Amino acid sequence: MILALRKVPKLTVYFWIVKILTTGMGEAAADYLDHRLAPALAVVIAGVVLAVALLLQFATHRYNAWAYWFAVVMVSVFGTMAADGLHVELGIPYVVSSVFFAACLIVVFIVWQISEKTLSIHSINTRRREIFYWTAVMTTFALGTASGDMTATTLGLGYFSSGLLFAAIFAVPALAYWLFKLNPILAFWFAYIITRPLGASFADWMGVPHSLGGLGMGRGTVSLGLSALIFGFVWYLAATHKDVDRKQISANY
Repeated sequence: MILALRKVPKLTVYFWIVKILTTGMGEAAADYLDHRLAPALAVVIAGVVLAVALLLQFATHRYNAWAYWFAVVMVSVFGTMAADGLHVELGIPYVVSSVFFAACLIVVFIVWQISEKTLSIHSINTRRREIFYWTAVMTTFALGTASGDMTATTLGLGYFSSGLLFAAIFAVPALAYWLFKLNPILAFWFAYIITRPLGASFADWMGVPHSLGGLGMGRGTVSLGLSALIFGFVWYLAATHKDVDRKQISANY
């Protein structure tokens, strides 16, 4: 099925800002819900809202900032719960779950490449490519959650140090792309994966109590604060269309 236009935003600085904010918000919100509700109930609620968000995203005929970022936020919340559930409920070490989700992501990319001959997000203009894209996005969030918790707890770096580590790693593909002409698709997905543990580590640092090395602001407060920032940025993007290609803007009017 050929879609009218691309279903993802143009890559701008706004994309990366909002993406990192969603990773932190998803981490804080998932942890807050897990501590306020029974874990199984929290997963069910998040899963239902995620399904609604994805249905809205798939129902659009072109990129819509509200639908797209709503889906990303819910993928972040649910992906956090999926990764944490393996550790907390099943006792699977973060190292093992990180390797597992990394393997899953590799499989997704291989199947996507074989099927579509490209992993570029600039080519998300068919239903099948859109499905591959969101499958990869979901997997990157689960992988990022597991790897971030692994560095912070298993390796004992703490949340703030983990955030600094992933901030440094996040800069690698950008510098490699600008200085050494790294393949743009590889650079994008490398950076995209790292945004998850980057945002989540700093969100955990702000939200967890002082006894755990955090600022003690509370997960609920962090979640609400980041939600407000996301809302503001998405409202701005929806109003200005700064993350939409010109041909898509023309098609809207």
